[in-house]
Amino acid sequence: MNEIIQYIIQFLLGDHVPKEVSKKIGYTSDEKEYSKYKLVIKPSDFFDDGVYGTEAGIPTLPLKQCEGVPILFGEGKTETVEKTQVVHADIVAGTYFLISRYEEMVKRTIRDAHKRFPGTESLPYKAGFIDRPIIEEWGELLRSKLRETGVKVSEPPQEIRKVYLTHDVDQIAHFRNIRGMLGGMLRGLRHPSEAKHSYKSFFGGLIFDPWYTFPYLFKLDNELKNALGSEKCEIITFFRSFSGKRKEDKPIANLTHPDYQQLINYVKRKKVTFGLHISYEAGCNPELITDEKKRLEKAIKSTVNYNRNHFLNNREPEDFEYLIKNDITDDFSMGYADIAGFRLGTCRAVRWINPAKKELTNLHLHHLTVMDVTLSEKRYMYMNAHDAFQYCESLLQTVKKFNGEISLLWHNNSVEKSVKTYHRQLYKNLLNHINQLESHDE
Repeated sequence: MNEIIQYIIQFLLGDHVPKEVSKKIGYTSDEKEYSKYKLVIKPSDFFDDGVYGTEAGIPTLPLKQCEGVPILFGEGKTETVEKTQVVHADIVAGTYFLISRYEEMVKRTIRDAHKRFPGTESLPYKAGFIDRPIIEEWGELLRSKLRETGVKVSEPPQEIRKVYLTHDVDQIAHFRNIRGMLGGMLRGLRHPSEAKHSYKSFFGGLIFDPWYTFPYLFKLDNELKNALGSEKCEIITFFRSFSGKRKEDKPIANLTHPDYQQLINYVKRKKVTFGLHISYEAGCNPELITDEKKRLEKAIKSTVNYNRNHFLNNREPEDFEYLIKNDITDDFSMGYADIAGFRLGTCRAVRWINPAKKELTNLHLHHLTVMDVTLSEKRYMYMNAHDAFQYCESLLQTVKKFNGEISLLWHNNSVEKSVKTYHRQLYKNLLNHINQLESHDE
């Protein structure tokens, strides 16, 4: 646990703070130890035997506060004991709780139709801070209290650390198989334009399919990447490499098909990063990840280190172990399908802590700031265009304030030109807004 505690304290302080500063902070209830530190965070009973791993380790609502910030464990008071500042809010346990997905480990019976833990059942949502990276607010509090002891510690720069523009290839095209084309022709009896699109796509080629919007997406992405710089903006396209028998994995992803080969070559030409989009079936049976990763790497003739689960179907916290075994270094699945916000309580990439083993790993988790369908679908947030932009704008500004990273997920079929949804324009507006947020710093 010592390694985990030290990691969390440094994470709270921020990577802009020298590591020697963290040595001035203790995590102990032993008052005899207080004098060794400038500041002490007093532990709650979260890690105690009989509490940890049970629902006794779930915070009760309403949450207490410490200087206006909600806390999960401990008390909201701070005091000075001789020359040591003592914080009774257990922000170490609170950080652990959020980044390890402890709540999901304990509440295994609470799952949605896809056996995912729903955002609306989560503590961040119920406590009202799903749209606040509360761990960053605890970091602010910690740095403030350190300064009161005379330790010089600065705040992180208010700028966006990194932008990930990501796209999942769930369905490469609409009318490129017999079934899709015939369906389009039948619907064309009432909507002639659909018949025209289906005929042109099926007989003319992939580039004529209305769902083949990657040129549009990559054009917008690269405009932002050129404006921010390649170090600050990365484009990732996540490919499925296998389709099981489940309907959620339809249509079949065949990477040897000429259409997929065409897209793969296009992604390479545009210097877009490849990511693995493990199937819904592999989300249920993670032992399948090995084969799926090998299939994708064979098709693209390159290694893959990024992953996102299809349907965000990462069911149990321990399933991350299978990613680690397969040399996945970064996972981008950490968003709730039903609510946009900060699932892990942070807007920065964080090393995953295995809550079952109390083990710190080298797998980096990236929160999913916004997914297109989360905003618009009736079963999820069901927002109109204006409200969706306002909500996203607030999230983006929050990320900038706390020097975090933005991760957007927009599907190719959600920006179809002829469909009456707001996602095509919203995506463009959000990228423009990110550019404006950063250009104001210059």
